[in-house]
Amino acid sequence: MIQILHNNRCGKSRECLAFLDASGCEYEIVDYLKRPLKFRELKALLKKLKLRPIEIVRTNEADWQPFRKLELSHDDIVRILVKNPVLIQRPIVINGNKAVVARPAEAASEVF
Repeated sequence: MIQILHNNRCGKSRECLAFLDASGCEYEIVDYLKRPLKFRELKALLKKLKLRPIEIVRTNEADWQPFRKLELSHDDIVRILVKNPVLIQRPIVINGNKAVVARPAEAASEVF
């Protein structure tokens, strides 16, 4: 089943839900702010996304500023994202071994 890492306060995330609804596919909403991903889960997600950790960081967020000038390893960034899930790009749509940051929402079709 398709999953969407969703933040209801995010317009892009809500747009993606509307896209998924219009596509007629079944999906599960994962509120990753209420149930943050664990280190291993986030590492597995990054593999599915085929992205480096920094590529899913919302670098313009105020919460990222203390880390901006630090030299961080990939694992350091993953640990920061686990502790600060608001820094994770959204929405992320997952289907089996495929995942995509659905910006724009239509990018979600890449995992159908």
